[in-house]
Amino acid sequence: MKTIYLVRHAKSDWGNANTGDFDRTLNARGMKAAPFMAALLKKKGILPDLIISSPATRALTTAELFCDTLDYPAEKIKPRIEVYRGGVLDLLKIVQQIPDTCESAMLFGHNPTLTEFSNLLAGSYIENVATCGVVKIELDIESWKSANPDGGKLAWYDFPKKHQ
Repeated sequence: MKTIYLVRHAKSDWGNANTGDFDRTLNARGMKAAPFMAALLKKKGILPDLIISSPATRALTTAELFCDTLDYPAEKIKPRIEVYRGGVLDLLKIVQQIPDTCESAMLFGHNPTLTEFSNLLAGSYIENVATCGVVKIELDIESWKSANPDGGKLAWYDFPKKHQ
């Protein structure tokens, strides 16, 4: 059994019109939501073996904030530009390349691709993964190479506003 956690980056700052999409930072709400969601995961005993992230500032910052709470070394985050630029098949390829020594992995990315990928992988429907939302998908496989569309099961989906 393998488990993938798909995490959409926390709320980003749209305040500076001169900042490009790739370089957008988190806003104050995002800076609170990421440690909050990470703490919920830690309470559940969730400690990923691998963290993969889009290198875009808002996604990487979200991943780093999760690392702080989950005691995962931030320098071990694997940035993958395909998470930022690519589509669902690119994300599937990334998942299929996860080393089999990892039982669980966390992937930090962007919408709409992250929502589409969740729906593709789990064969279920989430309308929209909210900012800083976390989707847990269980894969009844021995090797990540065997991950495929509809091959997983949506275990749960959680997001900050659910706890307000």
